[in-house]
Order: sequence, then C-alpha cells, then structure tokens
Amino acid sequence: MPENTRHRRQAAMRGCDRILSGARPATMRELLAAMQAAEDLDALPDLYDGGPVTALEERVAGLLGTEAAVFFPTGTMAQQIALRYGADRTGNPTVALHPLGHQELHERYAYSWVSGLRAVRPTTAPRNPTAEEIGALAEPVSTVVVELPLRDAGFVLPTWEELTAVAAAAAGIGARLHLDGARIWESAPYLGRSFAEIAGLADSTYVSFYKTLGGISGAALAGSRELAAYARVWRHRHGGQLFQQWPAALTAMAGLDRELPRVPEYVRHARTVAAALAELPGARVFPEPPHTHQFRLWLPYPARALEDAAFALAEEEKVWFASGWRDTEVPGVAMTEITVAAPGLEWTAADVAEVGARLIDRTAGA
Repeated sequence: MPENTRHRRQAAMRGCDRILSGARPATMRELLAAMQAAEDLDALPDLYDGGPVTALEERVAGLLGTEAAVFFPTGTMAQQIALRYGADRTGNPTVALHPLGHQELHERYAYSWVSGLRAVRPTTAPRNPTAEEIGALAEPVSTVVVELPLRDAGFVLPTWEELTAVAAAAAGIGARLHLDGARIWESAPYLGRSFAEIAGLADSTYVSFYKTLGGISGAALAGSRELAAYARVWRHRHGGQLFQQWPAALTAMAGLDRELPRVPEYVRHARTVAAALAELPGARVFPEPPHTHQFRLWLPYPARALEDAAFALAEEEKVWFASGWRDTEVPGVAMTEITVAAPGLEWTAADVAEVGARLIDRTAGA
C-alpha cells in the first residue's frame, strides 16, 4: 500500500465515530500510555535479554504448553530459524510449503536466500495440505509448514481432525511440523481446542504479538528447550539480539491481558457481519461462515471506485467500512479483507446492511 494511502487511511479511521473493519489506529502517545499501564514499571528493562522479555517468553510458553519460547523482533526471522533448525537436525534442506504461505508471499523467500533451503509443494489448492498429500510427497522433507489460518486463501482453517491427521502424516514421513501461528489466537475457536492442544501437535509454533493482539511489534518461537537454545544462537546471528526490546514486550503483554480474552467474541460476531454483507447486491463472502474474525468480501465494482467511496464515507460521514480493495481476475469485481475487532462489535446486522447499501450507492454513483 502506498505511504500516502496508508496515512490517509489512518487519519480517516481515527476521525470516524464507527468502524466496521479493523481497529482505530493508536497514536504514539496512546501507545506510551498503554505501556505505562503495565505492572512493575520500576523494574529494570531487558539488556539483550531478561526483564519483561523473559517474562513474556515464559507466559507464551505457558499458554502454548511448550518447554520454552523465544522472543523475536519479527516473525520472518522466527520462521526462518524454525525451518533452519529442522534442516540442520536432519541434514535435509527441503521443506514442504504452500505456495500461498507467508514464507512464499510475504517473506521474500528468505528461507531460500538466507538459509539455502528449497521448497516442495504438497498442494496448490487454496487450503492447507491434507494428510494424504503429505504422505504422497515425492521426496523427503525436514519440515512441513501449516499456516493457521492460511491467510492468502481467505483465512481458511483445517478442522481439528484434519490438523491431527496432518501432524501424524508429517511424523510418519520423518518430518517436523511447524505451525505458522501468527493468527493462532483467533484459530482456536474454530478448531475447538486450547492453544496448548493446538501447539502440542507441532514441533515448533510461531506466534505474532502485533497481529490481533495489537502490540507494536514482535513474535515468539515456541517448542522444546533444544529448539529454544538453537533459536537464541541464530537470533543473534540474524541480528535479532537487540539491546532493549521492552516496549514491544510490554505492549505484547497488554495484548495478552486485554485483547486475547475478547478474540472469541470477535470470531462469533464476524459470522453475523459476514452474513449481513453476503446479502448486499452482488456480494460474496468467503469463507461462509468465516473460520476466524477475518474473511474476504467481493463486490461487483472496480477497486478504485470502492476505495474512493469508502474514503468519502469515512471523511464525510465519519463511518469506516473497509479499504484495501483490489481488482480480481473477474473484470469489474473487487475484493477486500474484513477484520471484525472491538469497534465492529457495536454493529448489528441491520447496521452492516444499511452502511453497505450507502457504500454501494456512493460507488455506483461515482
């Protein structure tokens, strides 16, 4: 997204009285105020390690039921090291990745360029691989990656039974299972299991602190003590051993305290919002119903017209619908992602239908 569009979106959202998709952007002053609300601010900060960073690692390990967790400044770094660990332990540089996975679309193939690994594709279908597809891989792999949910397929999740079968299939071919759990927080309601039960299927799990939880940055890689020791060495080698990271750790802890308990409510309400949006003329939502609090929406208009209408609605009527519209392979049809967070809980199905109709009116009249 161009920088000027991002700034315009942030300003428009902050000026709105009602927000359907997303959360109101926070100012730096507001973020500092959130950090000041943390407990024990008189404690010393981390110095390369320790302090609130260690406390956060211990809390994540407890949530996920793992022996240890290691804080990382970015998820891209954490995921690279998870895959490198598997390759080093097995001597096999080949990993099973989905072509729509985060490593392929959003990490600039770091696993290949930085670590010298190569990928095979268990499937190209817009979903995570099945147990049968893992078992049918034509060559050995050191790690199988499952993204929960698979964001670029529409935030889709496997069922619990499918996920347990994939874990068993990975073990059956002698591979580790790594969960890209950046959005594991909102995956648990659909899977019907605790975070510990989900992570318990895997050899390593990555989680994000700014996606969903609202932290300023940061991630964690969770697994065995052996993985954690390895991760700390390679975190340093990748330049991730920062002198102080307490601001990110404090906002992550705040997100675990305040935002995480509300996530199941967001997921439930996303179904109400999606059902109302699906009733708009020419609209389509996917998945239907949503698996998490995020889903895709298509409308039969060009992306530019929808984007202009969304900003006009925000700037003139102080109501934020959604932005980030992009044209699809179907001419005249655009798609965006909807995220139901705290502000969206205030919207009834009737509210969604009424504002959606106003957006369409503005778009059609442009």
